[in-house]
Amino acid sequence: MKGFKKYYVLFAVSIILPLVITFPAFGQQKFVLKFNHVLGAKEPYHQGFTDWAKAVDAKTKGGLKIEVFHSAQLGVEEDIIEQIRQGANVGQNTDSARMGNYVPGIAIMNGPYFVDTIEDVIKLKKLPTVKAWIDELSNKFGLQVVSFTWVQGYRHFFTNKPIRTPADLSGMRIRTPPAPIWQESIRALGASPVAMAFGEMYPALQQKAIDGVELVYNNIPAGRFYEVLKYANETKHIMLINFEVISSNFFKGLPANYQ
Repeated sequence: MKGFKKYYVLFAVSIILPLVITFPAFGQQKFVLKFNHVLGAKEPYHQGFTDWAKAVDAKTKGGLKIEVFHSAQLGVEEDIIEQIRQGANVGQNTDSARMGNYVPGIAIMNGPYFVDTIEDVIKLKKLPTVKAWIDELSNKFGLQVVSFTWVQGYRHFFTNKPIRTPADLSGMRIRTPPAPIWQESIRALGASPVAMAFGEMYPALQQKAIDGVELVYNNIPAGRFYEVLKYANETKHIMLINFEVISSNFFKGLPANYQ
């Protein structure tokens, strides 16, 4: 996963470097963005977000501070997204599946086998259809997508029995995020989707309320899921494209050079 870490650090810096310049700190207005994500403190992505925050702080000479909160410390993802829509100075690491609750078409970006590589994801930035979806999220729903090029990697099935064919998934209860395209994708692959927040997976596996999960490899050691799961089934069924989302109103209220 070192390659992915290199990419997300690169993207973290590239998101903001073209958009901000330095100017004297004396007398400048200060802004704070509280950024929430569901991953644990040991996840590479958490380090990526803190590196991003440090880069923004340095380039704006403290004018824009990003406070990063791991493990859903500010709340569950869906609640934070609604706060963002209301204009709160919060941000969320999310995905196109959840953005599909507002602009249905964009959900396909987290559909099974939609893209294969990071390079494929970068190409999506130039597509008029994708740009139109991003504009609709901002103008109609108050959700400003800062970036969608934080690629977390391939999602696989992690279970307590081996999965060698789609038929092996039949009847298995697999946790999915609470978003329609994700649930229907897992159902189409042969399993029964169980919508559940990220933080609820470990106890659900302990209590055998679910039979498995579909995650990226980095989630396993960080969440200690190896304690309650036996098999990693490398299906690569989704290339996880993460969306960094903040309030459109908050974004428009920033100085142009911060935007």
